[in-house]
Amino acid sequence: MAKDIILLGPPGAGKGTQAHLLEANHAMVQLSTGDMLRAAVKSGSDLGKKVQAVMDAGELVSDDLVSALIDDRLNQIGPDAGAIFDGYPRTEPQAHSLDELLEARGRKLDHVIELEVDEDALVDRITGRFTCAVCGEGYHDRYKLPKVENTCDECGSHEFKRRPDDNEETVRKRMAEYRAKTAPILPIYEKRGIVSRIDGMGGIEEVRAAIEKVLAD
Repeated sequence: MAKDIILLGPPGAGKGTQAHLLEANHAMVQLSTGDMLRAAVKSGSDLGKKVQAVMDAGELVSDDLVSALIDDRLNQIGPDAGAIFDGYPRTEPQAHSLDELLEARGRKLDHVIELEVDEDALVDRITGRFTCAVCGEGYHDRYKLPKVENTCDECGSHEFKRRPDDNEETVRKRMAEYRAKTAPILPIYEKRGIVSRIDGMGGIEEVRAAIEKVLAD
């Protein structure tokens, strides 16, 4: 039976990588609020137009709008696929909305998995990363340099780029924001006994194996 989980962790903790592995190895679909907001705007749907109007006004997308996006996406994935919630819920009202959306479909949250990270190590991980400007292959100043200097291993390009927000000040700000946002919702799930914490600083396979162990329970 497919399971529904929340995957928690600050930017750079490896949530996206692990979500893709879960999608590949299980009947699961990643529901990333960031991706859904962008897709809704691009679609030009009524919901997308509402999201666009809010974003154009420089305002935060409301809990009701985000929950409506989740509702719509759950309808698309059907009952046989598990959901990986990434970036949602972020507030207590959103947590209660998610309970209601799942209950209406005869579903429930099975696990809340938090990838724990060391802040200083995460700063090192994020500030050192860069990608090929042509094919998007990822590299790192210390952990994964191109085999041939200034030449992408995958496509042979000599052009590389770094995200402008991959700097120490921004990373530490993201960490503070993450802690502030998750603090209100974790106690809700801890009371249910469904929170598991995993060392997110391990290798990709180590983290994957730890998540698989949680899902097997």
